[in-house]
Amino acid sequence: MSERLVSLSNMKAEFNEDAKLNNTWRVLGSLVLCVVPFVFSAAHAALPIQHWQTDKGARVYFVENHDLPLLDISIDFAAGSSRDLPATSGLANLTLHMMDQGAAGLSDDEISRSVADVGAVMGGHLDRDRAGFSLRTLSSERERQQSLAVLTKVLQQPDFPEPVLVREKARIIAALKEADTQPDSIADKAFYAALYGSHPYAMQPAGEVKTVNTLQRADLSAFYRTHYTAGNAVIALMGDISRAQAEVIAQQLSGNLPPTVEMPVLPEISQPADMVQKISHPASQSHILMGVPGVQRGAPDFFPLLVGNYVLGGGGFDSRLTREVREKRGLAYSAYSYFMPLRQEGPFQIGLQTKKEQTDEAIKIVRNVLQDFIQHGPTAAELKQAKNNFVGGFPLRIDSNKKIVEYLSVIGFYGLPLTYLDDFVANVEKVTLTDVRQAFARHLDAKRMVLVVVGGNGEQSPSADKQ
Repeated sequence: MSERLVSLSNMKAEFNEDAKLNNTWRVLGSLVLCVVPFVFSAAHAALPIQHWQTDKGARVYFVENHDLPLLDISIDFAAGSSRDLPATSGLANLTLHMMDQGAAGLSDDEISRSVADVGAVMGGHLDRDRAGFSLRTLSSERERQQSLAVLTKVLQQPDFPEPVLVREKARIIAALKEADTQPDSIADKAFYAALYGSHPYAMQPAGEVKTVNTLQRADLSAFYRTHYTAGNAVIALMGDISRAQAEVIAQQLSGNLPPTVEMPVLPEISQPADMVQKISHPASQSHILMGVPGVQRGAPDFFPLLVGNYVLGGGGFDSRLTREVREKRGLAYSAYSYFMPLRQEGPFQIGLQTKKEQTDEAIKIVRNVLQDFIQHGPTAAELKQAKNNFVGGFPLRIDSNKKIVEYLSVIGFYGLPLTYLDDFVANVEKVTLTDVRQAFARHLDAKRMVLVVVGGNGEQSPSADKQ
């Protein structure tokens, strides 16, 4: 639900990208492959990341690349949904969404046209930790300056116009009401609530109908002044500009942001009690989510968990969950697992859908597969296959400027080493069978899992359905 609703913030950018880009971008489309030689070599040699702070405290990460006349920019703030309060759930999302709906006297249509007229694409993004904007523009002077001028106004002078706020609240509330009828959204909401309890990660990024309805313009302005500050900003740039130009751009984007306010530290996460929650729904299939708080971004166990999870449920048809649940028994079209590292322990999640009458059998198989993997880990052949997949596929992770900018943002926001991408392949290759077994044993316990099932009669129990 959160991804679908938060994407409201990106509708205008997606429309511009699909329908309004000028002919210059269509010509450049045929040249995209020209960037690959640079990126491929970067996978085997040091990626030249330059890093500095502006005089207002914004952290800047920059990679210079003149293969194409393009510039990608991302600016992130610790302004994700975990900064909401229960009574204001959805405030972070609504604030971000409204920032490009009117700024420095420009209307939302004027902002859209100003960006699209020079073939640029601007969009917003939000998750539980971060919120911010991205910009892709031609690097030529006129196009770059015009698109940057718009982004600067959005960042530094949002108007939060009242008529637009009323309209957008109604739109988001309608989407929330629709999501509350969908089994996948119901499951996701219940899963995070069970997983995180009173922790801010439990709140849905898009908020709740009753809380969004109460939000006022003053709430958005206050949230903006507190969270969209220079000292809270991470700026990532990649493309056809010099270091001197990058410094000017970073200063332009951050120089007139609100004064820096000390950000509160997120509370520690408590492991939830083992529980099963069943929610009645007329859907033809049961939607099943299982998991626990998993791992923090930058944790020492990240690479053993990443590689091991490929074998467990992240590798599609290569994974045990798919093999046991789908191929051998035909209980589901797909079964997956993943770790989502965040500033605090992000979720480890297993998910699948199955016929209602097969629900108990599917859950039993999933529990057995998970228990066996935690106890014994992968085989040598499975580990080799997983490592080969990550190593062989690594160039595709950084095969465009946009992807590199996204990594720069993660590196900067979470304080990862500047050599994170340079070391990625080596960190994968050095993972051993023992590393995987020990990492999974430290982070997961198959007997202490949150289980949410949406479908059927909705009988609930705090610790039932142990198979």
